[in-house]
Amino acid sequence: MNFNVTSDEGKNKILLEINEDKNSLSTTSGIDIALEQAKLDIRLFDETIESVKTIKQNCDKIDYALAASSGALCGILDMFFVGKPGETPLGNITDKWFADRTEDFAKKGEWKPKGEAKLENAIKWLEEKFKIPYDQTGIGEAAKEVFGFNTDPSKHHLESLGHNPSILGLFFSILDQFTNRSHFVIDGQLISLVEADDKFKLRGSNIISKLYCGFCNWFGHLISDMSGSYNSAKKGKRGMGIPSPLWTWINDIIVIKRKLGISESEFDKSMNQIAVDLFKEGYDFRYQSTQVIPVLINELIVRFFYSIRRLLKYYNYTSKGNCLLNDMWYACKPFGNPTITRMLMVAHGTFCLVDIADATARGFATGVGTFNPVEFFLRLNLVGIGRLTLSLYGEVKCDLKYHKTQKEAQLVQDKKAILKDYIEGLKILKALYEDEEYLSFIDDLSNNEYIVAFIKSSDLATLRGVPDSQILKTKEDIDKYFNA
Repeated sequence: MNFNVTSDEGKNKILLEINEDKNSLSTTSGIDIALEQAKLDIRLFDETIESVKTIKQNCDKIDYALAASSGALCGILDMFFVGKPGETPLGNITDKWFADRTEDFAKKGEWKPKGEAKLENAIKWLEEKFKIPYDQTGIGEAAKEVFGFNTDPSKHHLESLGHNPSILGLFFSILDQFTNRSHFVIDGQLISLVEADDKFKLRGSNIISKLYCGFCNWFGHLISDMSGSYNSAKKGKRGMGIPSPLWTWINDIIVIKRKLGISESEFDKSMNQIAVDLFKEGYDFRYQSTQVIPVLINELIVRFFYSIRRLLKYYNYTSKGNCLLNDMWYACKPFGNPTITRMLMVAHGTFCLVDIADATARGFATGVGTFNPVEFFLRLNLVGIGRLTLSLYGEVKCDLKYHKTQKEAQLVQDKKAILKDYIEGLKILKALYEDEEYLSFIDDLSNNEYIVAFIKSSDLATLRGVPDSQILKTKEDIDKYFNA
């Protein structure tokens, strides 16, 4: 015997099932199952609502103050210790580090210095080991008159596309090695030199081996030029290294536009000239690496203070017996949460404000009444600008995710309220159908206990909501019902 209800989908659901066998009567209720499922749904809704808190930034005044202070401190560090190429302590340390790496790379390639290991000897060995056809510092007398390239070999590494440490630089390096050509960007124009080196021959027996040798030549030659040329190292000068990857994009744009049949604009030529002037002032890969140092220190300081504050808070609000390593790490890990993203944005934003203010002031100071863009870009920390851009992207991404999740959480709140009403209704039904003592009237009838069975059946009818006029309460009601 089943007691059914109809759901919103029009399907019958069994709320009460009575099973009778030879000797006993058993009941199973779907109300209990429905209640457990509803309570489980409530817990899931609570978890969804709680998850909104994990994607909302929770910075306080101290967090903002620490982040801004770190950015200002590192901005001052950049101002006095990075400065411009070849004139600052951090730059000298970076130059020395790259010189040591050049010698280490040569030693890995079986370079064996005779006597004292000197940088110029390592550079010369690498230049001979990794020969390429596009290493001219001049392209002939006719080209000298037209382009003026031979008059200033100091900008050779920037204008030669094969010397650019970029994907396009690698492409043109291998192309030049296969075709024995040299490609340059001079005065905003793409120039190609045919039959660049009659002594060059790309090693390899097939396409794959030639591609591999071409890549090795490109990379090895970049290492040889990383700390300047052989002649500059021999004279004890800083020399011109390989171009900064953040400025070679100007060459990339000019080349791509030329290949697409688009003529170079005046803006392209102006930016190319600025890039050349910066490179001649020493703005190369080594200097770009020096700019990374204050940005990295800023990053580490902010993450360190974030972790320390959360670690202390965890120990203050957690009893010693409940301290768990996983919980502690989750509470103070300095990444993967919107709070640290907000702090980093403030820190790098402050750093860039200090850096841009310094670069602008020096640009006007050296311009003699006008603005000097070369001095401005020499002082501008492009690494810091790039890191701030990433922070802003992360902040916008977190904010959009928060607002989206907040809307979903509001819908969950509404569903939770409806589900609570549903649970209350189930509890009422559960109370109505907790009637095992009444259902035992069948056993009473089997045992000829008619009076007891009659009372239980009458009470069961009342519990089920049968109208009072239809309930048989007395013997007279029974006789009247059956004699009718």
